[in-house]
Amino acid sequence: MTSAAKTETQSEPAAHAASGERAGLQRKMETRHLMMIALGGVIGTGLFLSSGYTIHQAGPIGTILAYAVGALNVYMVMLCLGELATAMPQTGSFHVYAGRFIGPGTGFTVAIIYFLAWMGALGSEFTASGLIMQKWFPGTPAWAWSALFIVLIFTLNALSVRSFAEAEFWFAGIKVVSIIAFIAIGLLAIVGVIPIAGYSHAPGLTNLVKDGVFPNGFAPVFSTMSTVAFAFSGTELLGVTAGETKDPGENIPKAIHTTFWRLAIFFIGSIVVMSALIPWQDAGVDKSPFVLVFDAIGLPFAGDIMNFVVLTAILSAANSGLYASTRMLWSLSNERMIPRIFVRTTKHGVPLIALCTAMIGGLLALLSSVTAASVIYLALVSSAGLAIVIVWVVLAVCEIRFRLEMKREGRDVNELSFRTPAWPIVPIVALFLSVGTIVLSAVYESMRPSLIYMLVIIAICYAVYGVKTFIARRRNA
Repeated sequence: MTSAAKTETQSEPAAHAASGERAGLQRKMETRHLMMIALGGVIGTGLFLSSGYTIHQAGPIGTILAYAVGALNVYMVMLCLGELATAMPQTGSFHVYAGRFIGPGTGFTVAIIYFLAWMGALGSEFTASGLIMQKWFPGTPAWAWSALFIVLIFTLNALSVRSFAEAEFWFAGIKVVSIIAFIAIGLLAIVGVIPIAGYSHAPGLTNLVKDGVFPNGFAPVFSTMSTVAFAFSGTELLGVTAGETKDPGENIPKAIHTTFWRLAIFFIGSIVVMSALIPWQDAGVDKSPFVLVFDAIGLPFAGDIMNFVVLTAILSAANSGLYASTRMLWSLSNERMIPRIFVRTTKHGVPLIALCTAMIGGLLALLSSVTAASVIYLALVSSAGLAIVIVWVVLAVCEIRFRLEMKREGRDVNELSFRTPAWPIVPIVALFLSVGTIVLSAVYESMRPSLIYMLVIIAICYAVYGVKTFIARRRNA
């Protein structure tokens, strides 16, 4: 018997998940889809819009250091996820792992906070898409454009998992091409092949250290690390897709390795280009650093080009968010933690009831952004990034517990088709960095509300699970 088969037969919920996937969800995603889903989940407005602010706070070298540590953290978490997902390829995987290796209450809580994080993101993405379209069509209402994109994203997810994956492939492709073009044009400007405003010679890399290695001191590097960690959120989508991936034992590890190197090149490469061509004091104060560079080079319609790229990033996030929140509901239902109605699928393998519920949740988040922005919406959006980091903590703990269980059972790790290298160093360092990110949220006042909101949501989730379990036991008695 294979390792994956052994693992799935060891717990009743896992058996339910496996049988449910064979009956409903379909394995339609290929390697190219996984790579672009992982890239698309990470490359978003955090890079295109907020990276300039990070440079302004931490300086060029400090920002590069923060992004390098963030990339390392993400890679280690992905290695942990890769081992678990290839051994137990299940939709909504990390909450299933948490339920088995930590406790069912934690599994329930992780699924709910992840669902709420993406639900809040849906509301913000649909709002932002309408506002961007207003820049091109100032006489039109933003809500009309938001409604149009809501219909588009819902349709892509409702047709089949392959239509979602294909759309995400092309959304992510546009972002990747934009970043490659930005880095290539920027490098040509750095070496003097392309003239740039404000320089009579090749700028080189002097701007990186012109005002010292850490012009604002080393403390801002720590304060931006938590922001950078949130900017890398989205790679965990690979775990959500595991149950709908063709040959996960081969495709997931391949996607993990290639995604890391591309993310490192794209993020750090972009930061180097921005920092070399724009003085760090001016980066990201008024507009996107991408636009600042393109304007300085003289690229026509730089603002419109970046608005299109940002709109693509927004639609990509909405597409992924609806998929992720839908599969969380499906997985919770498949694990019998919520009513079984959400596990039903169409003939194309789409859990339509779960999809409609997730979309309604996104619409409620969109409504709350107008009617209760100071309470409900702020809690959802501000705690969204922290929810992802909590998922990273859970994944590192689950991977450690998984290996320890194998050792107790006398099983050989060579049974695994993919193994986390340098065990247990990798999961321990991933756990340390992820917990450190959460601690930074408590230390810095600007991020403290996010942590408070998240702790309240977690407490409510555990309380709901406790009441649910108590009622179930009373009924059985």
